[in-house]
Amino acid sequence: MDHRIVSVENSRIARKCERAVITAYQELRGVGTSDVSAFHACTTLYRIHHPESSLNEARRLVSEWIDHHVIQKRPGPTPGCECD
Repeated sequence: MDHRIVSVENSRIARKCERAVITAYQELRGVGTSDVSAFHACTTLYRIHHPESSLNEARRLVSEWIDHHVIQKRPGPTPGCECD
């Protein structure tokens, strides 16, 4: 297994919570954490930034962000919260 971190250019991610989630996910995966464990950790991280968020909302946003930035490597904005 290749444990190198495939870094997203984080400067193009406007939201702090989104940037934190993607960075954490990539770093966790880079050190061998399973996809499911990394996803759960990032969902928790999102909820630390947004305690008002439901677990389902956090899971949805985190999965959309991971898909957008890590899986599909798409540029541009993503759907999500209204924070900076």
